[in-house]
Amino acid sequence: MSTTYQVLRGPEHFLPPAAASMGIRLPDPGQAHIHGKIVNEDEAMEAAARQFLSAKVPTIFPGPLVLWAWNEKAAHKATAIRHLYETLKSSVTSTQQAMLIPMPDYRPKYPKINPEIEINPNHPNLTIWHNKIDACMFVGVHCHQANLSLKIIRGGTDCYTIAMCAQAGHEDAMLSFRDATAEKILKLADWVKKLKGSVEPPKC
Repeated sequence: MSTTYQVLRGPEHFLPPAAASMGIRLPDPGQAHIHGKIVNEDEAMEAAARQFLSAKVPTIFPGPLVLWAWNEKAAHKATAIRHLYETLKSSVTSTQQAMLIPMPDYRPKYPKINPEIEINPNHPNLTIWHNKIDACMFVGVHCHQANLSLKIIRGGTDCYTIAMCAQAGHEDAMLSFRDATAEKILKLADWVKKLKGSVEPPKC
């Protein structure tokens, strides 16, 4: 299916189409995608680091697959995510605010949630609006829940979404990696450190 559809910043409209239904395909091993275009993984690493460094409120949303130490691999990923966050926090300017907001489970938190300390997976737009988040990364979120949340974010906000997926990636993210490991998360932290100071910070 040939298409010119791109997965871009929203707000797209109330119910954006699933990117897969518009012809966006998942990357093969060693690849990633940016706005639905298949690219080399290193190109995506650099692009993700630039998005983080140029955002006013770059935010990492870790999910239950890394928040709960249910196996050794999850624990290693959690440590890598913490390192990425600390690297990002030390790389942004005083006009930026790096955040780490967990998604510990998917049970509805309605009608009340504290969006400063947790993301509501069923209404992620509320957390993004409240904190004025303009770039975020999902990591350790089950694929079905990530796809739902990414669509809601694309539909109702202008937040740039990055997905670090342990499986095949996410068509509904603006930038998506596949086969995520602790090493890949650390590699993204290295890119942030490498590009620190070379990316123009956002204007106030």
